[in-house]
Amino acid sequence: MTLWLTRIVPDAGSRDARRDLSGPIGMHRRIMSLFPPDAGPDPRAQFGVLFRTEDTPAGPHLLIQSTHEPDTSRLPDSYGTALSRPLDALIDAIRPGLTIRYRCVASPVRKPGATTRALYNLPPVVPLTGAAADEWWTRQADNSGLKLFTHHSRPLDAARGERRPDSAPPQRIRHNRTQFDGTAAIIDTDLLRTSIRTGIGRGKAYGCGLLSIAPARQHQ
Repeated sequence: MTLWLTRIVPDAGSRDARRDLSGPIGMHRRIMSLFPPDAGPDPRAQFGVLFRTEDTPAGPHLLIQSTHEPDTSRLPDSYGTALSRPLDALIDAIRPGLTIRYRCVASPVRKPGATTRALYNLPPVVPLTGAAADEWWTRQADNSGLKLFTHHSRPLDAARGERRPDSAPPQRIRHNRTQFDGTAAIIDTDLLRTSIRTGIGRGKAYGCGLLSIAPARQHQ
């Protein structure tokens, strides 16, 4: 199954692009409009869609990974430029011992048990920041078949929005986000391929979980 990576460079003059970039709900809807309709109850999972917005010196860029090539001709006129390419060569190059660079914007959380929640009056899901987020990422990397050499984390603005399900009250969406960058060695190729395809953590429909890798000449 081919993985596709699509980079969209929005035009700063596009009202549609500016609106989509202002919140994860609108961006999710825009991205899913590029895929075939009637794909079942969870089209995002059906097409393996993960995305991330990256700040660059030229402005924000949108990265979309999917198992189905998106139809970027469905973007509004003057929305921006788009380029899709298969990731087969990158996926095929994954091998034990290879040193890579990685990036992942994720939503680190812990889920306390019922007893702990009652004792400390905690919510079902507790966002993690700082050292606790770093420890979470170390566990996720290990579960993804990676041995970390270096890592740097920085908090990002939370992904916020309001989802309006059919015939149901509006639901507020909030996913705290941290960006993790660094170098690592590949230990388990199957685990890594799975994490790349399925993403890491919560909030995958709202710009979290996409794990990007590239070969590194040397770890730092």
